[in-house]
Amino acid sequence: MEQPAQGIDLIRIFVGDQGAWIYLEILFRTLIVYGYGLLLLRWLGSRTIGQLSTVEFLLVIALGSAVGDPMFQPDVPLLHAMAVITIVVLANRGLDMLIARYKRVERLVDGKPRQIVDQGVLSEVTGDAELGASEIFQKLRQAGVKQLGEVSSAFVEPNGAMSIFQHDGTPLWGLPIVPPWEIVAPQVIAADHLVDHQMHLSCCRCGTTIAVGVGQGPGTCLRCGHDRWTPATR
Repeated sequence: MEQPAQGIDLIRIFVGDQGAWIYLEILFRTLIVYGYGLLLLRWLGSRTIGQLSTVEFLLVIALGSAVGDPMFQPDVPLLHAMAVITIVVLANRGLDMLIARYKRVERLVDGKPRQIVDQGVLSEVTGDAELGASEIFQKLRQAGVKQLGEVSSAFVEPNGAMSIFQHDGTPLWGLPIVPPWEIVAPQVIAADHLVDHQMHLSCCRCGTTIAVGVGQGPGTCLRCGHDRWTPATR
């Protein structure tokens, strides 16, 4: 015999079938777990909240998983959840102590800074680079950079932030990144194009900038092998 078709039970979906007392229990569970987690995070210190390293990011994920279920699952004892939270926080604290004591552990866990711009040229131009050119350009624009020649060096720190150092004096000729290429595409000059006046051209891939004389072509980029150029700015 076929079962009659059943529609969506909105009352069960939104309200549940455990009665009104479950909401009082959820309130109690949430306050207990939230308060306990808050105390442990306060013990860890403000650094955990201010800037997330790899360890702190893992802590956030682990705590989020540990505190979620006991807040509204009646079959999850609070002491079990509190034990998990305590273990996670203590493990984080122990790992922080190892990082502070041993440089090798710090590099293993947090990584090390990477240089991404050197004298107006992108250091990472391969397809497996962690940051794409558009992401780098976005971060540079947020720092007020209009063209790569303004940047003497830029680094990606272990926490993902970018440190940018600009030239103190006159900037170099460099690859323009303002306006964003997604809004206004740059003028593209092929490798075999012969220019009719002396000009500076920047490689569209890595930012290498060269001076090209009248009747000459830029050729392929000696650094990255790219064959597309655009007029440099200063």
